[in-house]
Amino acid sequence: MKITEIGEVQSAEDGFAIQLKEEYREALTGIEGFSYLDIIWWANLTDTPDYRGILITDKPYKKGPEKLGIFATRSQIRPNPIAVTPVYVLSVNRDTGTVYTPYIDAEIGTPVLDIKPYHPCTDIVQNVSVPSWCEHWPKSVEESGEFNWEAEFNFPA
Repeated sequence: MKITEIGEVQSAEDGFAIQLKEEYREALTGIEGFSYLDIIWWANLTDTPDYRGILITDKPYKKGPEKLGIFATRSQIRPNPIAVTPVYVLSVNRDTGTVYTPYIDAEIGTPVLDIKPYHPCTDIVQNVSVPSWCEHWPKSVEESGEFNWEAEFNFPA
């Protein structure tokens, strides 16, 4: 298996920039008009043998069960630290290979593996079930910005 980094997350004036390597800039052709993109990135800061071996975690969510399997979380700590974030597109500069977004939950310098257009016909599921401990979470990305996520997690002090 071979995975190639196509770019990285960078800081930008109005948030963040997904900066593509020059050889991948042409792949942005036709991306104008998509208001959201899925950014697939490598959680490089948690890519260690120890973190890759963690399969169960102690109560990451305050209202969650005492233990959760890592596949029941969106944690960056996983056997393969691949993450996906839907981002709102502020603008795209195809000449420089840059996608500007107000927010992505990745660190500056994080390797980007792929970009996919967000399509409602394949990416929205209307009748979703979730466990009771997270039923009160926002129902959309738009609502998530106003939600108090800090109150949900058991972050170490």
